[in-house]
Amino acid sequence: MTTPETNRDEDAVRRYVESLGLVLSQIGMQRMAARVFAALMTTDEGQLTASDLAAQLSVSPAAISGAVRYLEQVGLVTKVREPGERRDHYRLYDDLWYATFLKRDRFLLMWRDAAEEGIGALGADTPAGKRLAEMQDFLSFALKEITGLYDRWHAERQKGK
Repeated sequence: MTTPETNRDEDAVRRYVESLGLVLSQIGMQRMAARVFAALMTTDEGQLTASDLAAQLSVSPAAISGAVRYLEQVGLVTKVREPGERRDHYRLYDDLWYATFLKRDRFLLMWRDAAEEGIGALGADTPAGKRLAEMQDFLSFALKEITGLYDRWHAERQKGK
């Protein structure tokens, strides 16, 4: 079935949502959260209500609730309320990938700092301390590289505008 407004094959879109959801779940995202994220990615508006998501994915509102809670926690979606409406909408962030990786950047900092604390507790010359030191070194390197990656990404985006 093709939608006249978009000239898209809605059956193909539904299959793609399931396919993308499967890929995301295979790389570690919760299955329902992956399906919800895929549904949001494939809507032109970039946002849907919980009831829209439940209907589109043929699942219960409770399943949507848990999925969007997870997606909010990991920084992939935000809850918004349109003026005059009583229902929440779940929306993808603008500049989604940058915002998501920026949040991951904070996680890497916390992980690196936890490794440093562990080295102090275990001793730098122990096998466990050496493993933690390698982890800390890698995370410090990754944090330096990510800063350059963000800068290059924004420069690339500016060239395209």
